[in-house]
Amino acid sequence: MKSGRRRFLLVLPLFARALDAWATYPQVNRGRMLAFPRDHGAHPTYRTEWWYITGWVSDARGGELGVQVTFFRNRPQVQEDNPSPFAPKQLVFAHAAIADPSLGRLRHDQRSAREGFGLAGLETGNTRVWIEDWSLRLAPEGYVAQVAARNFGMRLTFRPTQPILLEGEGGYSRKGPKSEQASYYYSRPQLAVAGELAVDGNAIAVTGEAWLDHEWSSEYLALEAEGWDWIGINLSDGGALMAFRIRRKDGRDLWAGGTLRDASGKTRVLAPGEIGFTPVRRWRSPRTNVEYPVAMRVNVGALTLHLEPLMDDQELDSRASTGTIYWEGAVRATHEGREVGRGYLELTGYALALRL
Repeated sequence: MKSGRRRFLLVLPLFARALDAWATYPQVNRGRMLAFPRDHGAHPTYRTEWWYITGWVSDARGGELGVQVTFFRNRPQVQEDNPSPFAPKQLVFAHAAIADPSLGRLRHDQRSAREGFGLAGLETGNTRVWIEDWSLRLAPEGYVAQVAARNFGMRLTFRPTQPILLEGEGGYSRKGPKSEQASYYYSRPQLAVAGELAVDGNAIAVTGEAWLDHEWSSEYLALEAEGWDWIGINLSDGGALMAFRIRRKDGRDLWAGGTLRDASGKTRVLAPGEIGFTPVRRWRSPRTNVEYPVAMRVNVGALTLHLEPLMDDQELDSRASTGTIYWEGAVRATHEGREVGRGYLELTGYALALRL
């Protein structure tokens, strides 16, 4: 979720919040059938949207790295009657990161721009979103991500190997106790990754597995929400698990949800009461002094997983774009001491309550 993630809702500029009294957006409704390829593309009438890819990759020597690429879209609903190309009708943000244990912290960068002038844009009907020389598009061979960051680069292809996983009730994913607190949400687990990373002037060929989330909504988080914890785990047997909880200010769960698909393809939607996140170990950032529960015990139905990070320092400071600080990191999932999957954990709202 995620927010973020993961990933569920973008932080908005303060001026957009001030105008929210008259702002109207399409609602997310139960029963709307997602259709493809249409819903791979942007949904510009909704308030916020993101395409979020996370994965584990290895180089030829077996060195393991985490990779993350996220593009966000936001409609602030400001000056929409203004014909000027400078009017901020659609805002685009992007985050990218490499988790490198040899460095001990993330290599990360971020971009932001208004749509237009050929510098940033989105496509409806198919995945294509870009800011200058950063892009994500869905091509015949899979999702192709290109990033030219300040101190690293990526050119990676993420090839689908399994059917789309609709989250929640056929893609209608509740995010709170009220029915309107929801998003449209689907995932692409078990993506096969191949391509190159550029690190310290060296091109590194990598392969691995990844996960994509695409989510869009018009709702803010509930006022009583502090933030969320989210996981997307590619299970070693070919299954997939997405689970999240939205936390209240006192740390208790406000809402939870998830989906478990087993190796045969059978899918089960998880009810809020079937999901539990329990911190096992915490890490404090030396830069922001924020403490995160980087190791977790996650209960989903009868299954218990223990999550351990590839490395503790996977904090992402995105105050220059989406305005928040969060932890988003590669994790191993074990069950009874045996590794059973790999994926990503996202932790938001630990620095400050996530005001959306």
